[in-house]
Amino acid sequence: MEYRNLGKTGLVVSRLCFGALTVGPLQARLSPEDGAKVIRTALNGGVNFIDTAEIYGTDPHIRKAIIGGSSESDGRDIIIASKSYAYTYQGMETSLMKAISELNVDSMGIFLMHEQESYLTIKGHWDALRALVDAKKKGLVRAVGISTHAIDAVKAAAEIDEIDVIQPLINLTGLGILDGTIEEMIDALQVAADRGKGIYAMKALGGGNLLNRYDEAVAFIKGLEFVHSVAVGMQTVEEVQMNLRVFSGEEVSENLKKKISRQTRQLIIDEWCEGCGACVKRCPQGALTLRHGKAVVSSEKCLLCGYCASVCRDFYIKVI
Repeated sequence: MEYRNLGKTGLVVSRLCFGALTVGPLQARLSPEDGAKVIRTALNGGVNFIDTAEIYGTDPHIRKAIIGGSSESDGRDIIIASKSYAYTYQGMETSLMKAISELNVDSMGIFLMHEQESYLTIKGHWDALRALVDAKKKGLVRAVGISTHAIDAVKAAAEIDEIDVIQPLINLTGLGILDGTIEEMIDALQVAADRGKGIYAMKALGGGNLLNRYDEAVAFIKGLEFVHSVAVGMQTVEEVQMNLRVFSGEEVSENLKKKISRQTRQLIIDEWCEGCGACVKRCPQGALTLRHGKAVVSSEKCLLCGYCASVCRDFYIKVI
């Protein structure tokens, strides 16, 4: 496994980060025991970086995956990053302490303000950032920052000294970027990295929508030198084994490729869908409809093309 310095944070992270969203109640709904087995496969393969969020509900899975419930596994420093939508000082402080308690660790590796969209968003949530900075001074978290789908937020974070880490949405086609092109996102992230920010990417596979272009998508993200680590959602041992090989530069056996290809995929529409109807209009198969103010999919008609995800502003649609 390749490891990188995460900007100027002092943290050294594996190039492959385990994205825990997919094992939890919002997606695969694995039990904490089964989810822990998947995570442990990644840890045993050299991964030392796990990404989660308060909303994911995966702290129990991660806790069980870590030997002895500590922040170290087999003598290695296991870095856990989490995120919260809290926007007040007290709210963010509560979210951070909740994560520390549920994970049964002494401190967090990274804690982020979840899904910031612009300088104005960050400014409006400044008390929450201040809470994280104060917690860092107390040794409760080692690095702080933001996650975002927006170029404007990356540009803002690059200018803010208090922000150590940026988790941006970036992938081969720019699927899910809110306010510009993939080229503009690359330019903004390069500036942020040059200023010492730690960069770890999300949605490199477009929420599952680029799985049919897996090799191309992974080659693209690995080719971006300013991306220190890549959070990839994995929900089976076989998926972990394949990603471990790919990110370690090893060949993937035909047998393993076949196992992965046989796994059932489905279109997932997050429960917080706002029912704007853009995806319904975009679907060429007529597989999506609005019901009770939410988008719903007909599995019989859906071809898993992912075209609907390209018009979902908030990235609420994924192929899993």
